[in-house]
Amino acid sequence: PCREGTGWMYKILKNIEYGKGKMSDIELLWDIQKSIDGTTICPLGDAAAWPVAAAIRHFRDEFEWHIKNPEEWTPIPGSLEAIARLNQAGYQVVLATNQSGVGRGLLDIATLCAIHDKMHTALAHAGARVDAVFYCPHGLDAGCNCRKPKPGMFEDIAHRFNVDLTGVPCVGDSLRDLEAAAAVGGAPILVLTGKGKQTKAKGGLPPRTQIFADLAAAVKSIVS
Repeated sequence: PCREGTGWMYKILKNIEYGKGKMSDIELLWDIQKSIDGTTICPLGDAAAWPVAAAIRHFRDEFEWHIKNPEEWTPIPGSLEAIARLNQAGYQVVLATNQSGVGRGLLDIATLCAIHDKMHTALAHAGARVDAVFYCPHGLDAGCNCRKPKPGMFEDIAHRFNVDLTGVPCVGDSLRDLEAAAAVGGAPILVLTGKGKQTKAKGGLPPRTQIFADLAAAVKSIVS
């Protein structure tokens, strides 16, 4: 029934709005809107299903689960050792990360720094290091130039490190990572961990994007 379905969609959307949403909520929303769309005699059902479907398609990354405290951060197996291998090969490693959770009130800067501190400690234990972390704290509607897929963070990295990013390997698991890299002439590399498999399935990758199973495989290719 459309009334029951739209009621559930409303409750799930409110959870997401208040930072209490889970990735499973997105899948449930998608299933509900597909069940309602065009299958009821009530126009309210279609009227509710269409904008929800559009929101999921266009803003899925905004709804996805965010790491909100250090306890939730865990490294992908092999990633710390892969970064150590880059360090040993003479590469500087820099992270550029969207952190809209700050702008949305899901965590504050102190908590974000604590998450980064945990990452740096784990890297050090593996004999690795990240030379800098650049982050955008803004939400989607902020209109900033630093939020990927815009290239602002990459341009800032190039300026502060006094390097030309043309041809520099840029690894990510989302389309916006790859688009930001391509915008500054970097070499986009998609890894299939995290959101990588979904990103590959959606298509539309920048030209000459390389694809690897994970960071370890990508680094093996980079340093070879």
